[in-house]
Amino acid sequence: MSAEHRITTLDSGVRVVSERVPGVRSVALGYWLGTGSAFEREAQAGISHLLEHMLFRGTEHFGSREIDEIFDAMGAEINAGTDKETTSLYTRVLDVHFERAFEVMSDMVWRPRFGELEAEREVVLEEIAMYEDDPQDRVFDLLGATVFGSHPLGRPVIGTAEVVRTITREQLAAFHAERYVPEDVVIAAAGSIEHDALVELAAAAGQTRTPGARDAREEPLPTAVPLARRARFLEKDTEQYHVCLGGPGIERSDERRFALRVLEGVLGATSSSRLFQEVRERRGLAYSVFTFSNLYAHTGDVGLYVGTRPDNVAQAMAVIAEELERCVEGVGGNGVGGNGVGGNPFTQEELARSRENLKGRVVLGMESTGARMSRLGGSLLGELPILSIDEVIERIDAVELEDLRELAAELFAPARLSAAGVGPSSSEFLASIEPLGVSELQDAGAPAAGARAAAGRGRR
Repeated sequence: MSAEHRITTLDSGVRVVSERVPGVRSVALGYWLGTGSAFEREAQAGISHLLEHMLFRGTEHFGSREIDEIFDAMGAEINAGTDKETTSLYTRVLDVHFERAFEVMSDMVWRPRFGELEAEREVVLEEIAMYEDDPQDRVFDLLGATVFGSHPLGRPVIGTAEVVRTITREQLAAFHAERYVPEDVVIAAAGSIEHDALVELAAAAGQTRTPGARDAREEPLPTAVPLARRARFLEKDTEQYHVCLGGPGIERSDERRFALRVLEGVLGATSSSRLFQEVRERRGLAYSVFTFSNLYAHTGDVGLYVGTRPDNVAQAMAVIAEELERCVEGVGGNGVGGNGVGGNPFTQEELARSRENLKGRVVLGMESTGARMSRLGGSLLGELPILSIDEVIERIDAVELEDLRELAAELFAPARLSAAGVGPSSSEFLASIEPLGVSELQDAGAPAAGARAAAGRGRR
């Protein structure tokens, strides 16, 4: 596909970005809002997610059931998600239905009436209960609290049942007025769309700036994130131990984000990666083992996950510790992929394979109008340049072995990683992480689940 994006900033402050994609009959449309759980005060934990749900519960002009019927009649789905720093509302429709979809979505974002609160509150409480039953989800929440401590980034996106039970309609309306402000909104579209027509619709949508709302609101997200090495464990009757190791990462504007993606491909994000091969394929110690990263405005985190039975947890963690040491100590030749070069722990074969894997996934992903819309909205909202496919490929190709070595030493050294676990025995977990140099646990508390991925209405 060949396409170019266009950006317009309205008088209200809303930014509109679009990309016309020839040869398609659909339009992917999204509202991207610069608010999420990281902007909540502790007493508000979960209000962003509940508010996102409430967008579907009726507006000034459309009832709750009417919204569902309109999108069903268009053969489309409308969904939403809440993350640490972003809330989004999105759909994909035939181009002949675009104006109608835009009309309804705009009313949902700008003019929700916060109806049927008690019913939706119960839905969210059920969602929280569902994730509390899932140890794999809970361990990611536990890691977030372990890495970021009491900072808002360490709290679950979905919030807590205690807060969700007590949020009032007035609190939702006040939070909406404070956070859903035009200057923090991006409208993104990709597909069979004309930019000027989209701009006209956006300008006529009727959003207005609430005087002083953006300037007066409290910002609980500091730029400095207090980070310390910790270990936490949640005892739960499970068939497996669910273990995450993680630590501070890089912020989303860091140019090394491309090298980090390549490093993850070598270490644990692909089926040929070191951890997948050594832990799963060679030894059969786990079904699921992988690395991950999250990039935020002022910081980030990196980590890895493994789920394994009690009989295997000690050996699995020993293998993981050995592979991490190999990545940061400059010991080439023993890992998957052959000999390192010049003392570099990674190999040219691994580098080339991970770069090509990443390029393939990026290019294939961009064949979706939904992915293109998300790239536009997320990049513009996050103050990142909207790179063309060729520009992204150039940056991936520019990653070299030394970039991987430096990032691995900075981010994945075992001595700097925190540990989080869910399973039947804290003593067995603590023994398994001894190779990482962690010898004692902090109180895990009881965070609700759901932070591993964005919480949203579609996860029901």
